[in-house]
Amino acid sequence: MKVILQKDVKNLGKVGDLVNVSSGFARNYLFPRLLASEATEKRVKEFEHLRAVAEVKKKKAVAERQELIKKLQGVQLTVKAAAGESDKLFGTVTTNDLSNEFEKAGFSIDRRDIVLAEPIKMLGQHKAIVKLGEGLEAEVTVSVER
Repeated sequence: MKVILQKDVKNLGKVGDLVNVSSGFARNYLFPRLLASEATEKRVKEFEHLRAVAEVKKKKAVAERQELIKKLQGVQLTVKAAAGESDKLFGTVTTNDLSNEFEKAGFSIDRRDIVLAEPIKMLGQHKAIVKLGEGLEAEVTVSVER
């Protein structure tokens, strides 16, 4: 019996896969748990259409991220922080602080997309990497001042 998987099933396939299973396995395990639906001609066409729409949306999102990465190359952020006499900060500059600075600069970047090699605890120039998935990343200079 051919079924379309509604959810990932271990050792069988991923969402949207058209797989051939025994009718008992489908009736007794997959259908009651809503893991799969019977692969009628209408459902197969519907799933193909949904897959194509999702692929188009994904390509558009990747293109937007590439555009953002191009704009981010070479951007320099300036963060104001309180520091002692030895240029050591009272606290650290976190990815959340950098995300807020990006907002002020006109970029919408989530704090989870910003990677710091180590927490920023001193005044001066530091590097941060903005990773937007699928190999898209930009290096940004962060200047921490009093």
